[in-house]
Amino acid sequence: MTLQLSTGAIQAIINGDTPEKPILQIISYKKISSGASADRYRLLLSDGQLSYSHAMLATQLNEMMEEGRMDNLCVVQIDRYLCNTIHGDRRVIIILDLNILQKGSEVRERLGNPQQYKSGGDASAAAPSDPPAPAQNGQTNNHGNDAKPVQPSPYNRAPLMNQNQSSRPGSNYSVKPSSSPSTPNSSRVHPIVSLTPYQNRWRIRARVTQKSGIRTWSNSRGEGKVFSVTLTDETGEIKATGFTDVIDKFYEFLEMNKVYYISRATLKTANKQYSSVKNDYEMTFNNDTCIELCTEDVDLPSMSFDFVKIDELEKRQANDLIDVIGVVKVCADVSTVIGRQSQKEITKRDLTIVDQSGMSVNLTLWGSEASSFSGNNNPIIAVKGARLSDFGGRSLSVLASSQLIINPDIKEAHLLRGWFDRDGHRLDFDSYRSDTVGAGHATNWKHFGQVKSENLGNGDKPDYFTSKGTVVFMRKENCMYKACPTEQCNKKLVDQGNGLFRCEKCNREFPNYKWRMILSANLADFADNQWVTCFQESAETLLGHKADELGHLRETNEAAFDQIITDSTFKSYIFKLRAKMETYNDESRLKTVCVTATPMDWKEYGKKLIEDITRLTT
Repeated sequence: MTLQLSTGAIQAIINGDTPEKPILQIISYKKISSGASADRYRLLLSDGQLSYSHAMLATQLNEMMEEGRMDNLCVVQIDRYLCNTIHGDRRVIIILDLNILQKGSEVRERLGNPQQYKSGGDASAAAPSDPPAPAQNGQTNNHGNDAKPVQPSPYNRAPLMNQNQSSRPGSNYSVKPSSSPSTPNSSRVHPIVSLTPYQNRWRIRARVTQKSGIRTWSNSRGEGKVFSVTLTDETGEIKATGFTDVIDKFYEFLEMNKVYYISRATLKTANKQYSSVKNDYEMTFNNDTCIELCTEDVDLPSMSFDFVKIDELEKRQANDLIDVIGVVKVCADVSTVIGRQSQKEITKRDLTIVDQSGMSVNLTLWGSEASSFSGNNNPIIAVKGARLSDFGGRSLSVLASSQLIINPDIKEAHLLRGWFDRDGHRLDFDSYRSDTVGAGHATNWKHFGQVKSENLGNGDKPDYFTSKGTVVFMRKENCMYKACPTEQCNKKLVDQGNGLFRCEKCNREFPNYKWRMILSANLADFADNQWVTCFQESAETLLGHKADELGHLRETNEAAFDQIITDSTFKSYIFKLRAKMETYNDESRLKTVCVTATPMDWKEYGKKLIEDITRLTT
């Protein structure tokens, strides 16, 4: 079968026309490696009359190349495409959707006599020889034979045709005069895939598909605030960051799922360590950045996920940023840990999520997300850009840059909900287990005799371990103190004796305070006992009451407070503990801190014992 190419279509597209579903031949292609982000394919297109090498395949169509469905000399129908200008006069065709009409292995030849597109004249001015493939040569030389060729790049674009050129005989499409070069205030829109730090004039139209909260940072250069968004159009996505100076200007204005025109931001090479966005570059908002709400009805992609099944996590590398979705099977209580660098108390909550693969994994929430999350009714949770860790075999952590959605209205979530309500809630799930020492994870099980015999905590770094223990005694003396009422400060207050309390850290006086707990408890198991220090959340778990309630009782009804202490003893928990040798007044002693205390789930603990017995007997 001989297919008829859309003669004149390439010239029409380059000159601003939009021929509908042109039929073109892909003479050859070249894979452009993009490092950690998705690779791109540069194409040499032909309409039988002209060939054009500055064409790119949208990354969502890469699988057609990778699976061999698209090959050299294949004939395709271009269903959706863009043609944009950068650097004033360079044009690139970006193919968004296509239909393969005939494979190259069936065509086996170039159709027609395509000549290389040149700016400023008729195609007959081009050399009659075969056009070079993008893998071999760069951009067409537009300045005579003595000019140096432009180096090949996936972003180079052929210059515009002569604005006074009329339609050519034999062409199926008329040629329109080209528009003027793009400026930030023009109506021309650049695709995200075309952006590079070497451009100084561009304007994109993109949807906000991810938005972080405002977080603070502090380093040797000072401190400030920062937030980030992910912007998405038909061709790809890019991360944009705003710092202290522009937060008031842009943070509230940028809303999830709304579309904006954006120009005059700074472009730079992306730091892949802190971003899962598939783009080699990222954007920084500055005081000159222009952001306008798009009020037109446009068809741009919403947030997209590339979900990884829980049973496939072991195939991925530690520290990878992945998308995951699951049903919250277990929601632990809020706890706190001490930040390694900041040495500040950080709120966290551990979730156990499951999916149809039959596996479960620990997912950790931090800060306000941990405090506000509710695990009631086993919600579906989807996370874009969670960090994968090898603690506990495999575990996940939600970062400041991650996007967390509860019960998302997407196909995968509806399938999960139906499966869990029908069958999943009755199933037992396998979990990732490892003997690796991991903070906050049920690994490295030790009884208290082993803690002492193995000298845990005597190394340069703290040791983390998990134990089943029974509370046999609690010291009520100095177990509570009046702390600064501000959200980020837990400093002990100084009573001024005049109804006011002073925080030396905040350098302020307050008429009120909040209660904080530092509870010393003696835990015991079959082998030995161990003194541990329990901070706010773990202490509240052991006592079964909130700190403010306990503080009020201690001041108004000490007998009731003592009774709560008594009633809380001789109860068993799964403790996740941190041991580290500390020196105070030239005296070294082992300090063991409770990271989390979880009430006993005897069914799950019984399963662990059975596994231990099976392992020992085999």
